[in-house]
Amino acid sequence: MTTTTSGIQPRPGGQPRLAAGSWRLDPARSHASFTAWFAGRPERGRLPLTGGVLITEPIEDSTARLAAKANAVSTGSTVLDRLLTGPDFLDAGSFPEVTFRSERLAWVPAGWRAVGRLLVKGTEHELACQLDLQVGDPQAGDGPRIVITTSWVIDSRWVTSHWIPALSRRIVMTCSSSLEPDM
Repeated sequence: MTTTTSGIQPRPGGQPRLAAGSWRLDPARSHASFTAWFAGRPERGRLPLTGGVLITEPIEDSTARLAAKANAVSTGSTVLDRLLTGPDFLDAGSFPEVTFRSERLAWVPAGWRAVGRLLVKGTEHELACQLDLQVGDPQAGDGPRIVITTSWVIDSRWVTSHWIPALSRRIVMTCSSSLEPDM
């Protein structure tokens, strides 16, 4: 079943599409999660997300900016959190945010794709990601809401310059962004 709410339009094939305008991430419902393989086992963590999306016509010129506070890493281990936010990894004291800024949005038969730049520790990296859109049921008086889930893989060398033999080079990231109209 396709749900259509004000500000959200269905796309061919039943895929939702945001109406032109400004949308903001709901920080209480938006986060980035990651999995890095270390010593043969997955280590998982999360970061809260903030940011916004500007949907334009044509849709391909739309932009998004996501930001995560580097000192807000949460893995369930205080020791690992301190290590990841410290100078050998994210260096949150010197680089308080990790950001993604989209440069291009495209609709392909398999769904939406975004190309942009990920800023980690003061260095930009080109990045492409897959987007999945889901229309959420608006809560009473909450207005239209949509969740965009992005998937990407980053190089662990973007996070640390130290060679750690047991750390996988690929870090899988997923961002779940709950958008609401920016009124």
